[in-house]
Amino acid sequence: MRKLMISAALSMLSTVALAQAVPVEGQIIKIDEAQGKVTLKHGPIKNLDMDGMTMVFVAADPTMLKAVKVGDKVKFEADRVNGRLTVTKLDKAM
Repeated sequence: MRKLMISAALSMLSTVALAQAVPVEGQIIKIDEAQGKVTLKHGPIKNLDMDGMTMVFVAADPTMLKAVKVGDKVKFEADRVNGRLTVTKLDKAM
């Protein structure tokens, strides 16, 4: 019984790990600092089951928008936060 419980717990942990955000490549199309939003042209976002497209995201921390400008290539992570598609991490691509 103990082995079964350990196996089930490990299975649940691996499922949670798969759902974590993975860095995605994108390009800044528009920045709306007043609203704390950024428009990104991006590749597939696996943790959101989303194909590549151009769309608007809320910035989890609006100050991250000051480090980028329109046209920049970026790597970012996104997730659903309180039901809103949110960029949780944003860095210029090297």
